[in-house]
Amino acid sequence: MNKFKSVTVDKDKCTGCRVCEYICSIHHCKVFNPSRSRIRVVRNYPHSNAAFACRMCEDTPCVVACPRKAMTQNPETGVIHVNEDLCEEGCNWCVKACEYGSINIEDNKARLCDLCKDREAGPACIEWCPEEALELKIDESVRPKAQISAAGGE
Repeated sequence: MNKFKSVTVDKDKCTGCRVCEYICSIHHCKVFNPSRSRIRVVRNYPHSNAAFACRMCEDTPCVVACPRKAMTQNPETGVIHVNEDLCEEGCNWCVKACEYGSINIEDNKARLCDLCKDREAGPACIEWCPEEALELKIDESVRPKAQISAAGGE
């Protein structure tokens, strides 16, 4: 069982508006560009929408897979830190290791949700979600991408 909180979504409330992606990109990159976001909205048309970000796994397959040891996990929060000086340009090992598809490569560096650690109010995506579909909690209901693919989606 995971002990760390992460950004979770109530699929019944999520409309797929992508405000979370825009707010994340503004906060972290100072641009209005959802492709630079650390949270992603997936549309399973016509049935549902879901936003997902780093699950703050306890076993951290991404950290283990990093050949340069550029990733470390905060033992208190579960947030994974990427040392940009060590992160090799686009090696993608962490991306392949992440069972949830939550790591992106931007500017040849790994990027993932850090729970807006520099914001006292917490994750900006949660604050700005117009449907209040996002919250910070421990969520064991999510399944790795391999299980979702095998089941034919959710």
